Amino acid sequence: MKFTLSWLKDHLDTEANVDALAEALTDLGLEVEGVEDPTAQLGAFRICRVIEAVQHPNADRLRVCRVETFPDGPGGRSEEVQVVCGAPNAKTGLIGVFAPPGTHVPGTGVDLKPGNIRGVDSNGMLCSERELMLSDNHDGIIELPSDAPPGVRYIDYRGLNDPVIEIKVTPNRPDALGIHGIARDLAARGMGKLKPVAATPVKGAFDTPIGIHIAPELKAKGCPHFAGRLIRGVKNGPSPDWMQARLKAIGLRPISALVDITNYFTFGLNRPLHVFDAAKVKGDLHIRPARDGETLLALDGKTYALTASQMIIADDHGPESLAGIMGGEASGCSPETTDVFLESAWWDPITIAATGRASKINSDARYRFERGVDPAFTLPGLELATQMILDLCGGEAGTVVQDGAPIDPTRQYL
Repeated sequence: MKFTLSWLKDHLDTEANVDALAEALTDLGLEVEGVEDPTAQLGAFRICRVIEAVQHPNADRLRVCRVETFPDGPGGRSEEVQVVCGAPNAKTGLIGVFAPPGTHVPGTGVDLKPGNIRGVDSNGMLCSERELMLSDNHDGIIELPSDAPPGVRYIDYRGLNDPVIEIKVTPNRPDALGIHGIARDLAARGMGKLKPVAATPVKGAFDTPIGIHIAPELKAKGCPHFAGRLIRGVKNGPSPDWMQARLKAIGLRPISALVDITNYFTFGLNRPLHVFDAAKVKGDLHIRPARDGETLLALDGKTYALTASQMIIADDHGPESLAGIMGGEASGCSPETTDVFLESAWWDPITIAATGRASKINSDARYRFERGVDPAFTLPGLELATQMILDLCGGEAGTVVQDGAPIDPTRQYL
């Protein structure tokens, strides 16, 4: 389980540094397996200004750039260096990211040295995001807004200077598979004050037209509670930079705002969710056992043969999702999605484990549901995610539809 220090501080009011928190986590039985400091890998890359970019005298696809750098940071001495660059967007006036000789470039594994390229000296590099291992984009070098401050470390400018903590979570601690649960433990340890999570119900502007039906044999053991709502008129573009930075830091690939929000809730609050493109859902949703001979093309691009031992979410025409494990391609969200059905459910751990073993799919949702998530947080999680979708994607929410009821946890006194 990975999380960033700033993400933890969204849930824990603390002045403790990362070393003190790591020690406390290990004392609590949440063994810290490592702490990643991004400054160790990206601290040498600073914002620079291209004073001039001219055609290389001996190469059609290269530019010779005079680059103003600030090796001592903003406000310090400036130093002009010459860099040969092959990026198509290298141009006079560009604000970019510079790596001096001696820098290790993580995306290439190369340690930079002064060189001579086709008869012209080059001292350093103007970098792309792929060379910094921040994305797969290698179409050109990083191009920043004109007001980006020269000399500032790029990781500070982009908010990438956040330590990443990785802990080992044992099977008896499913509460620690969400950052809020980890913060709760640290607060009890005296490391700060837990920040409450307040879920204000979002009033439905219209009746959600999709019904929910849990098969009777699954209500007692399988899916006691399933809730959802239609949110229409959304814009499914990229998620905000701050969300993408946090997801990337823990090893996730940002996909789109809707999908990223569900991942954000999975790791932040231990509340896996799923979003269906409502335009692709035919009729109502049915939580039922699969039927022999049915198949599902899942979001991992693989087609799975289903059996009666597996629990699925189906619409009136057939399977749409392996319940609590992975959604299907047929109802997956895309950049063109405008109406979305947001689902929040409580799935029985034993049933999810059986379905997962049969399909051999490992997912973050399965990992959590088969260990157990908070059944009382099904509806609050739905409301919180609804509000975030409205804030980031726009649109309007319908009424909540549900079948079953929240489980009343049994309190045992020893």
